[in-house]
Amino acid sequence: MTGDPEPISAAARRALEQELADLRDERRLVAGTMRDTTEVGDRGDEADKLRRAGQLDRLDRRIEDITVRLREAAEAGPAPTDAVGVGSTVRVRFSDGSVETLRIGEVAEALDTNLVTADSPLGRALLGQRPGDTVHFRTPGGPTSAVVVSIGEQEEQ
Repeated sequence: MTGDPEPISAAARRALEQELADLRDERRLVAGTMRDTTEVGDRGDEADKLRRAGQLDRLDRRIEDITVRLREAAEAGPAPTDAVGVGSTVRVRFSDGSVETLRIGEVAEALDTNLVTADSPLGRALLGQRPGDTVHFRTPGGPTSAVVVSIGEQEEQ
């Protein structure tokens, strides 16, 4: 990828926004346990307090990462339609003649069987390509190729 902000799909945006809401809720709960003004008693209590502080730090870092990613995606605008990029929907004809509509994403989404991550062999091969371009990539079964049929936004449900 270019290092510039990359757009994300509507589904990926929704997933990140939900994760952000969940993390903020979890952070509120953990922070509430830190406000307990009870004196630290034994080493076990002290260790627990340190563990919660570490958990808050981890949550804060992830909240910041997601917040930055969402802001950058907004700045990047919609997914490209002239060349394959993160967030693109692309129709691809594989060497066996089958045609599939795939979505290029930056993170795998468990329920999205049509998502190809940008860092997978096929995803890397497709990035920057245009309709009519042939891409070559490796699979567990060996090298293969595919042709980009079309690029375009597909409405998410």
